[in-house]
Amino acid sequence: MIYFDNSATTFPSERVRSAVAGMMKDEFSGNPGSLHKLGVAADKAYGETQAAVAGLLGAASEEIIFTSCATESANTAIRGFVSRNGRAGKRVISTRTEHKATLECLALLEKNGYEVIYLPVGRDGKPDLSELEKALTEEKTALLCFTLVNNETGSVLPLEQIVAMRNRLSPDTKFYLDAVQALGKMPIDLHKMNVDMCSFSGHKIHSVKGNGVLYVKSGVRIDPLILGGGQQKGMRSGTQSLLLAKAFETALEEALESMDSSHENAVRINDYLRKELAARKAVILSPDDALPYVLNVSFEGFESETMLHCLEMYDIYVSTVSACSSKAKKVSYVLLESGVDRKTAANAVRLSFSRYNTTDEAEEFIRRVDEIYDTFAVRK
Repeated sequence: MIYFDNSATTFPSERVRSAVAGMMKDEFSGNPGSLHKLGVAADKAYGETQAAVAGLLGAASEEIIFTSCATESANTAIRGFVSRNGRAGKRVISTRTEHKATLECLALLEKNGYEVIYLPVGRDGKPDLSELEKALTEEKTALLCFTLVNNETGSVLPLEQIVAMRNRLSPDTKFYLDAVQALGKMPIDLHKMNVDMCSFSGHKIHSVKGNGVLYVKSGVRIDPLILGGGQQKGMRSGTQSLLLAKAFETALEEALESMDSSHENAVRINDYLRKELAARKAVILSPDDALPYVLNVSFEGFESETMLHCLEMYDIYVSTVSACSSKAKKVSYVLLESGVDRKTAANAVRLSFSRYNTTDEAEEFIRRVDEIYDTFAVRK
């Protein structure tokens, strides 16, 4: 099997599987809210895990909230901020290439009377900074919502420039950042990045599904999305899962340990595929400076879903659009908003890599693409 769909999800690493198994022992199975010694032990271990994750992300322990996924984190951050901070203004700035978790929240805000400014995005996947500057000077803005690495193209946000512009023109405006596809693949130091809220997902870094993290900078006030017993200082009610928190910590620690070598490996695979696919008249849609873990490519003569299933016959797994939108069978809105024509976008396939992929797999992928074209004889 060749698995090139790691932006959709990754398989749990052996270290994560071992950590999860360890957390299922009786001594770690108490409710962290219980007063007996099993509860106290679980609460202590949970706090230690929270502190470890905070340290790995360059944050303080009290700024880390464990969630079920990045979608929950995004909803909590965006909806929770506007709910708590009505005086911050009724204006939000973002782009139409954000993940659906952000876009659906913004659509809800618009229904509730908020003005959302969607900045135009270029072929490089980056927002127009001149338009951002204009928007920040026109009127009071409550919130910025951007993605650090686009999940479909790998385009990298010019974060430092945007933060500097915010600080200079509208320092009271808060910044929510989706860092899901960046985690474990590029340096993350939340205090140095100077954002106010940030979301992460465990299953993108070889953890298990069902665990995410929301960072909320000290001093930033938001309303919780989930109400109940007041766990996690009232920010996310529900019995805490030490097992899931430990899975996230283990996966993050492992990803950071291998980040440099993993990046080099992804560059080798990406460079090879770019060269070989371009030679076969495929159109490379990921920008040249994209994070190398994602390669979006349009195949001549094949609609994206057809190519996906052809590759699947060889036990090769890729994706078309984001996994959150794939069953709708629509052309990628990210590509269309980035200026890619509809015909080219309709043939686009996303390849996404992890540290476990190899150049041998990339070479096998190219051989199978050639076989598919030879079999169906659709290439001009």
